[in-house]
Amino acid sequence: MKTIGLLGGMHWERTAAYYHGINAVVREQLGGVHSAPCLICSVDYHPIRQSLLAGQWAEVGQALGEAARSLERGGADFLVICTNIMHKVAAPVRAAVGIPLLHVADVAACRLRAAGFSRVGLVGTRQVMEQDFHREPLERLGLEIITPEAEERRWCHELIARELWCGPLRAPERELMRRMLADMAARGAQVILVGCTALTPHLTQEDSPVPLWASDSLHAHEAALVGLEEVPLPE
Repeated sequence: MKTIGLLGGMHWERTAAYYHGINAVVREQLGGVHSAPCLICSVDYHPIRQSLLAGQWAEVGQALGEAARSLERGGADFLVICTNIMHKVAAPVRAAVGIPLLHVADVAACRLRAAGFSRVGLVGTRQVMEQDFHREPLERLGLEIITPEAEERRWCHELIARELWCGPLRAPERELMRRMLADMAARGAQVILVGCTALTPHLTQEDSPVPLWASDSLHAHEAALVGLEEVPLPE
């Protein structure tokens, strides 16, 4: 098996979910007490988030590049960034190391296409919903992206930044979220891709009139298959 380098800590609960998801797949595939060879670099998210909030993405890329190098030195065969928004600095992370990076949006695009979807609703932070680093891999495979309306994107972003790192989704916010997802479905979304690790644990299929897919769950599952050498890394 390949050794998986998990670049995590943003936030640490979802890094733990990645670790659990990867090992669940390995145990299912191999049986017994098999588990995945993993290295985890769990960064202190506070200074990275301060750079993010200040728009200092070069500093974010430098910090994650250094963390990626530590995983490479430890023997990781490929990297997984355990959060969606930090794929905005995927390029400098890739440049910092000589091992491949399994990109969350590449995985989602391939899986959505393989399932026969063509119109995808995308929710997450504003960066995920509006910028190319997450949208382009989906659009490259011919998927049409449907996002919430501008005011709803602003609300969703602020909800994630203000509340979901620290507590559950409250009933009024859940109702607004359900309306937002229903609106995307009404505008043609065949599936909703949840592109935010902070949002994933707060939503269930009951919240959406169309299938709800979590990009981080897809990502962890694919990482396990790559580690098992059952599927290649995307080109």
